Amino acid sequence: MKIKFLEEKIMNILMIISIILVISFLGSILWTVIKKGIPVLSWDMISKLPGGGFYIGKEGGILNAIVGSLYIVGGATLIGLLISIPVVFYINIYLKKTHFLAKFARLTYDVLFGIPSIVYGAFGFTIMVFLGLRTSLLAGIIVISLLIIPIFIRSMDEVTKQLPRELLEVSYSLGATRLETLKIVIRQIAPGIATATFLSIGRAIGDTAGVMFTAGFTDNIPTSLNQPAATLPLSIFFQLSSPSDDVQNKAYAAALLLTIIVLVLSILGRLFLHKFSKNKIS
Repeated sequence: MKIKFLEEKIMNILMIISIILVISFLGSILWTVIKKGIPVLSWDMISKLPGGGFYIGKEGGILNAIVGSLYIVGGATLIGLLISIPVVFYINIYLKKTHFLAKFARLTYDVLFGIPSIVYGAFGFTIMVFLGLRTSLLAGIIVISLLIIPIFIRSMDEVTKQLPRELLEVSYSLGATRLETLKIVIRQIAPGIATATFLSIGRAIGDTAGVMFTAGFTDNIPTSLNQPAATLPLSIFFQLSSPSDDVQNKAYAAALLLTIIVLVLSILGRLFLHKFSKNKIS
């Protein structure tokens, strides 16, 4: 009993140390970004396009990167949802849990989930070279869609698997079709869909490698899918590469803005989770 008690104490101490380390790392990152970013962050920086000498310390802003990130993330999220929801429903409702195709699909998406974003970017770039395409907003949307679809599917799949099988059987016994049963399932997994959406957006908006090869970079706001698009992570990368201290400080301001966006998305995700959980049958 004394040995078990000692083991429990040691594990508690290790867990507390781990929590403190994680909070310390997060705090140090936030402190650095806030300390260097707040003095530089201004409305002009957010609302203006970069000028001719922006990356050597002259006037301008990062509006092109903000809008480009929203375009890419919005398009990729829409495509990801349109593809992921039918896949999750098919492997959980139309197939049995022990079906080979369902197991193979989950294994495939687990593998895709762990592939680094730079591999997606290199894959997209290879296809673009083969087809003779240039960097564009559309290419960035497609690659980011490929990046976040595994996140969508595996997140929603874990929630859908927890649904009581009796719920489906009751629905079928009352004469409902599979399509009508989907409406019930959507209502039950709405928290999972919302959580997966915000997790995917947070991953997509912070990706650099994928869009570097495919979306390109521009100081203008794209007006068509065939034009290149800037993103916040790439803007931060280019600003930090500048020898000018003023430009590097602007990079921290852009990083602060990106951190705020991700934080807002996380809060919205929790709010949606709390709201939709009221409709869930436990």
